[in-house]
Parts: sequence; C-alpha cells; structure tokens
Amino acid sequence: MAESDSPDAVARAMEEVPRVDFLPWPQRRFAAADEPLSIGHGQTNSQPSTVARMLRLLDVRAGQRVLDVGSGSGWTAALLGHLVGSGGRVFGVELIPELASRARQAVELQAMPWVQVRPAEKDVLGLPDVAPFDRILVSADAAQTPYELIDQLSPDGVMVAPVVGEMHRIRRTEDGVHTTRHGQYRFVPLH
Repeated sequence: MAESDSPDAVARAMEEVPRVDFLPWPQRRFAAADEPLSIGHGQTNSQPSTVARMLRLLDVRAGQRVLDVGSGSGWTAALLGHLVGSGGRVFGVELIPELASRARQAVELQAMPWVQVRPAEKDVLGLPDVAPFDRILVSADAAQTPYELIDQLSPDGVMVAPVVGEMHRIRRTEDGVHTTRHGQYRFVPLH
C-alpha cells in the first residue's frame, strides 16, 4: 500500500484517501476546493495544497512511527497511514473531544488498523508516553518552537510545524536541532 519514497507518493495518498470522507456533510460539496473548510468548533480541515506541501516536507517513509498533532477531521492521520503502510504506526491526537471522536470514526472507515486518533490529554503536548516518533506533523500554529514535541522525535527524526505563522521543518540529529523555514501559512492556534 505504501511506496512513500517515490516522488509522487503524497499525490497518490491524496487520491486514495479522499478529503470528502473526512468533512461534515454540509462541507462535502466543497471538498475539491483548495481552501480550508470548517469542521466545527472553530477548527478547519486544511486546504489540500497546504497538506500536500507539509507531507512532502515531512518525507514520511513506509514502516515509520508518526505522530499527528491536531488531527482535526482525521484526514491527515489517514494520509499518513497510507504513507507508512501497514508496517508503520500513526498516532493522532486532537484537543477537542468531539472532533477526536469523529476523526476516529472516519479513520476506522478507511480500514487502516495501524492508525489511531485519540483525544489529547489536557496540558500534554503530543504523546510522550508513546514516543519516540520518526516523524511529527503539527497542524496548528505554535506560539514558539514546540520543544516538548522535539523531545518526542527519534534520532534523525523530522517534524513539520507552523511556528508563529511560518512553516518550519525541524530535524533532530546528533549535532542538535536543525530548522529550515518554508513560507508563511495560517493555522488555528496550538493550545
């Protein structure tokens, strides 16, 4: 199922895991639009071009363990699940319990038992008890570099996260943490 080291693995994942399956009924008619769509509770399903850009920066490989922070509708968790394949694991966390429940149901319909979405624990960023992760995707804007998440990366792990409106690709290495910046983006705040 996953051939994520090839250049168009993200495009294939987006074809195989349609956005429409993760949207509330009133929004489904807009699924093809390249714009963020409301999923309720003041949250959005990010625009597809942004999601694709983030996934390409993340460079997910088959068999990896991935954390999806701010899973929202569950779409990114399912996309990540397609990229890691059945030999990998994806752990999604969502702060709003109602969204976490809907996301879990939507992901279950994708028949990817290696992907799970759960409610985030209050005052806990990520899943430190399940770490380390090879990749971490953050779909909410951090007010500062989220060091709590960097600590959950495995050696040579990568995190992609918006930080103060700018997309950061953060790699953890033996030599420390290396960050590259990839343009301005708008996301809901990371709490």
